[in-house]
Amino acid sequence: MHLLSGVIVCLSLLAAVSVLSLPWLCGLSVGLGLCMVWRLSWRLMYVAVRTIKRDLMCLLLILRVKFFMYRNLQNRSTIPALFAQMVALHPDKPALIYEATGEIWSFRELQERCHAVAHWALAEGWAEGDVVALYMESQPLMVALWVGLSMVGVEAALINHNLRQHSLLHCVTVSGARAMVFGTEMSEAVSEVSTSLQPDMALFSSGDQEDEGKLCGLRVQSLDALLDGSPKHPPDYMLRKEFNDRLFYIYTSGTTGMPKAAVVVHSRYYRIAASGFHSFGLRRDDIIYNCLPLYHSAGAIMGVGQCLLFGLTAVIRRKFSASRFWDDCVKYNCTVIQYIGEICRYLLAQPVRPSEAHHRVRIAFGNGLRPSVWKEFVQRFRIRRVGEFYGATECNCSLINIDGKVGACGFSSRIFPTFYPIGLFRVQEETRDLLRDSHGLCIPCLPGEPGMLVGHINKTDSLRRFDGYLDLESTNQKIAHNVFRKGDSAYISGDLLVMDEDGYIYFRDRSGDTFRWRGENVSTTEVEGVLSGLLGHTDVAVYGVSVPGVEGKAGMAAIAYGIDQFDFDSFLIAVQKALPSYARPIFLRLMPSVDTTGETLHLHAYFMCPEVRTQQSHNSTCITSTVKTHCNSNLFFICSSVAFTSAWKSGKSKEENVRAF
Repeated sequence: MHLLSGVIVCLSLLAAVSVLSLPWLCGLSVGLGLCMVWRLSWRLMYVAVRTIKRDLMCLLLILRVKFFMYRNLQNRSTIPALFAQMVALHPDKPALIYEATGEIWSFRELQERCHAVAHWALAEGWAEGDVVALYMESQPLMVALWVGLSMVGVEAALINHNLRQHSLLHCVTVSGARAMVFGTEMSEAVSEVSTSLQPDMALFSSGDQEDEGKLCGLRVQSLDALLDGSPKHPPDYMLRKEFNDRLFYIYTSGTTGMPKAAVVVHSRYYRIAASGFHSFGLRRDDIIYNCLPLYHSAGAIMGVGQCLLFGLTAVIRRKFSASRFWDDCVKYNCTVIQYIGEICRYLLAQPVRPSEAHHRVRIAFGNGLRPSVWKEFVQRFRIRRVGEFYGATECNCSLINIDGKVGACGFSSRIFPTFYPIGLFRVQEETRDLLRDSHGLCIPCLPGEPGMLVGHINKTDSLRRFDGYLDLESTNQKIAHNVFRKGDSAYISGDLLVMDEDGYIYFRDRSGDTFRWRGENVSTTEVEGVLSGLLGHTDVAVYGVSVPGVEGKAGMAAIAYGIDQFDFDSFLIAVQKALPSYARPIFLRLMPSVDTTGETLHLHAYFMCPEVRTQQSHNSTCITSTVKTHCNSNLFFICSSVAFTSAWKSGKSKEENVRAF
């Protein structure tokens, strides 16, 4: 049997490399087949037959990215230096197009603006390692600023333009910024924190001067005027930074609610952008539509990085607009779009428009595209290829779906597991602590078993390194030891994922994506998809909440819907038809918007069944600690059976009502 298995695997490997036009791998294929005869089970060999083409493609992709990264490391390259190579290749090609104004910057013009920024930074007396905070809405100037600053070793802190007051002040403070550049649209927000900023912090504004009236007499210099008078030629400066040195900072959500400044080095920027370029089949003549914020890695690295490092043209939109999305794609002849899951759903919720049938988009890449809308999105908008990926700005265990497997955010090879050393490991359900065996090592998950994604840390490998955060304590909290083997270190993602038998990995949830009710496992992703579809693709978040005295967790659905427009009876009937009894939510929460980032919501609590609606204070009865923390929400207690309604009317406790249901 093992001999027959080996023969089958060898033939499959030979066929796969033939399809890939890689004859030099034939010998390797035979060798791998013989190794499998010796080491692998029949079942795993069967998996290898199904996945060998995918795994070899990924192997080649990793080798390709590693080769270019090694070359850049040896050449001491930086992002500005690599960008200069693109400028030399096609100086007059459009680099950035700004949708808000119609402005078009060629590669030469973008570089000249970067040079002006570099001269300005030197004139201000800033040195390598100094930090400048950037606080503005998405626009080409933001790109020119951080690239220009990096030409002279100054590091930008890219701050979320939605932050205000304490959160804004926190981000500026932890970065240690010597100066702050902000768009005049943010003048009011800057004015609110101005008295708490460092007295010697320099402030520069850019944009419509009419908004500067909100600055209340602050000493603010006009950046536009300074850059207009700054030289456009390369600065006479020898940059001492290299490929693994710091480029800028991007803020990620913190466990305490305050953002953490993740360190992005030049090599990490290149790795993320290059992985996307080679994985998704992008071309240098592509035009990418980027409506994602430029303070996050998806927009600033995955999107803009294709322009800076590979010569694509990027269309930048200040804010996402579902109604204008396809019109913009047609107007600018876009061939590639970026998304996050919500964008795809918002587009599906829009009425059909003629522009949907006239665009040239062939590739959509991003993260968070749910299985419930994946196929509909592809079919309605005629997208030829979806490039789903998983990864945080700082992580070393990114995943990429290179073959379009619906619902998967990537995969881990079952036959080359050590080539890209990541893993899913068992955790304690409540605390999310990694579980360990009798030898003190973490316990790998079996296929189908949710676990924590971790990545092995290797400081000498640009693909495996973890650069952490500005805060050392936060960095240490993300590192575990003795994970794969004794003495090693690994990055803890904090996310639960699950892998199927073929190695495809599916995102679960940072707060848990399944809960048990009535003896059954309920998938929150599945329920969210159903409820969202019933309500016209509105925002829905589903999770399990504990009820004292009741086993398992009851389902709670938070829905972005106005209470006056919500038809409870029709919704209840539709849910009964669409979901099995154990998967139907027990609680409904209606609110103006649903927070899908995991942050706590603060709204008034209500409880309701179809026949009886009773408003109560959220403190009058403690259903769960979760409900208590979600105070001030429109929370409804729903039921469908006569017995349950009678129990509710009879004045029984909420716990008894849940048992009855």
